[in-house]
Amino acid sequence: MAKQIILKPVFSEKAQDLETAQNKFTFVVAKAANKHQIREAVTEMFDVKVEAVNTLRMPAKLRRRFTKRGLELGKRNAYKKAVITLKAGETIETFGAPDFDAED
Repeated sequence: MAKQIILKPVFSEKAQDLETAQNKFTFVVAKAANKHQIREAVTEMFDVKVEAVNTLRMPAKLRRRFTKRGLELGKRNAYKKAVITLKAGETIETFGAPDFDAED
């Protein structure tokens, strides 16, 4: 159940800075998941104590690309992101984390 809620970790500069400075970890989560479900899923997957969960809905964005055939239009999908704050002394090893691509 937890793998259906927590889809994948976010590896960006901002997410890495939050991780090292403030002990916050960022994940892409299911759009229908609420904060309580996200908290339970993180606790179940990583065996850590969660202090706070903040969620953001990232909007879809239009993308344009110029090719030999002309202008091609596309769209990047919308998604939901969660920033998890862990209690002091807790950490998540994101590279050694459970396999997010594996099917149960």
